[in-house]
Amino acid sequence: MRSLTVQFRPALVCLLVFTLITGVLYPLLVTGIARVVFPGQANGSLLVVDGEIRGSALIGQPFDDPRYFWGRLSATGGHPYNAFNAGALAGSSGSNLGPLNPALAEAVQARIEALRAADPQAGPPYPADLVTASGSGLDPHISPAAAEFQVRRVAAARGLSEARVRQLVAEHTEGRDFGILGEPRVNVLRLNLALDEVR
Repeated sequence: MRSLTVQFRPALVCLLVFTLITGVLYPLLVTGIARVVFPGQANGSLLVVDGEIRGSALIGQPFDDPRYFWGRLSATGGHPYNAFNAGALAGSSGSNLGPLNPALAEAVQARIEALRAADPQAGPPYPADLVTASGSGLDPHISPAAAEFQVRRVAAARGLSEARVRQLVAEHTEGRDFGILGEPRVNVLRLNLALDEVR
């Protein structure tokens, strides 16, 4: 019995010590450093306008008003992501439709019809990221081509020149990370907030 106690005591002490180090001290240290070095990112990259949180630059939001640029479609429903509201069908999810599934072709065709209804002058080719769903359901970006496709509709709905709207798109187009990773992209929420500031 004493030999069991002798064997268990070091194991329990190690468990407690490493739980304290890796479960409490290390997370507090990393969080503290992140809040000092990257305060915006550590707090969710929230976009605040006039003291009101309008969303996160990292999570897409649905827009269907013709006055706004529309983002990547989500398979999670018509609600923005909210981890605390599971009943709203909001979360990270893809459509799970394979390329040979007829439902995928029907969904793409319905999205094309919605784009045509919003801007009858817009024609093919339709940007893939406007007619297919985001894999995660949370994508905050669209391609520059998808933004360009919507310029005429947004400009007409807001009474702005297409050149002014294109200028805003150019100002909000992000390049490749480190010059080589990923593709150029436009953050839809940032762009729409900038549109709201135009008089």
